[in-house]
Amino acid sequence: MAKSNAFYAQSGGVTAVINASACGVIETARKHRSRIGKVLAGRNGILGALSEDLIDTSLESPAAIRALRHTPAGAFGSARYKLGRLEDNQAQYQRLIDVFRAHDIGYFFYNGGGDSADTCLKVSQLSTALGYPLQAIHVPKTVDNDLPVTDCCPGFGSVAKYVATSIREAGFDVASMARTSTKVFVLEVMGRHAGWITAACGLAAERAGDAPHILLFPEVAFDPARFLARVDETVKRTGYCVIAVSEGVRDADGRFLSESGLRDAFGHAQLGGVAPVIANLIREKLGLKYHWAVADYLQRAARHIASKTDVAQAYAVGKAAVELALAGHNAVMPTIVRDSTRPYRWSIGFTDLDRVANVEKKMPANFITADGFHITTRCRNYLAPLIEGEDYPPFRNGLPDYVRLKNPSVRKKLKTPFKI
Repeated sequence: MAKSNAFYAQSGGVTAVINASACGVIETARKHRSRIGKVLAGRNGILGALSEDLIDTSLESPAAIRALRHTPAGAFGSARYKLGRLEDNQAQYQRLIDVFRAHDIGYFFYNGGGDSADTCLKVSQLSTALGYPLQAIHVPKTVDNDLPVTDCCPGFGSVAKYVATSIREAGFDVASMARTSTKVFVLEVMGRHAGWITAACGLAAERAGDAPHILLFPEVAFDPARFLARVDETVKRTGYCVIAVSEGVRDADGRFLSESGLRDAFGHAQLGGVAPVIANLIREKLGLKYHWAVADYLQRAARHIASKTDVAQAYAVGKAAVELALAGHNAVMPTIVRDSTRPYRWSIGFTDLDRVANVEKKMPANFITADGFHITTRCRNYLAPLIEGEDYPPFRNGLPDYVRLKNPSVRKKLKTPFKI
């Protein structure tokens, strides 16, 4: 079989472990030099392919590539850029094929969430229609844990570990000050439509009365009266109240509590911060002193406290993506299969992309308590193994020692630039 190059790109919001997947792809490809030439990465994700701005990863040392496993964020740059429908935007997809043909690319590894799964599927369909030999494999990634089929999503376990740790620590702080100072603390976490990260905060409450006391999920319509009554009861009972809230919490009419009116590059509503909305409601109606925080980028960048399970799974799906391509698969995604929960065992499977693209996995009803304010034992049992183990990065001068790649550019071969 003729040898061809591979293209790898990162898409959407980055994570603490997406580079571990990149490491898995590149290291595995290097072990199959008879079938795969170079791994060319897209600078700033799919934009790198459209603009023919490619990075030659073969010029990076084995040590530098190995260090990706403990380095957060996107080593090659990512982008929130969604390709449109094939029927309406064929020029974009044709440009991808032109770039792939010019650089002898026969493998396409796209590392991202649901939107990138859709793009990967479309690229596969077009290459087949045009008779261009390309194997497109989606490498799963999303902190939101909302991809279907796979038991969990690489990136989620580390965010879950960070937010559960952070809210436990904040809970201890508030408890120590509640007698004369702050009575309520609100932590806003990511989760536009699915409450998985908020649910992970619930892991910190192992005994009755532990923080967090209240969890607000996108799957449960926000009822101000019921919520305020629960806050009031909690403060009277324990002296303080710690709350975790998903950025995507909605009211009974389906409106985001924090929608700003703007939209991002994927067409998703731009949310403006629900924590201050919740905190101000408590102040106005209950008169309690509060503090609030937004975990924001900190939760997805926190490689210093990554889940060892998550790091291993992120690397494994990158490795599996290459192995699936070499086995002749196309338009598929490696998945994480839960073989058992106690003891926790997992393996790698795979699924067709048409089962993943544009499908969003939300919290099951039986993962949320009947009152809508916390997680069930079933949910706890699902989540707990995903945050297990520590995988600390090396430290230098008291700080994490992360790698910065050289990212050398590949010479462009196409004469016509593409307007993005």
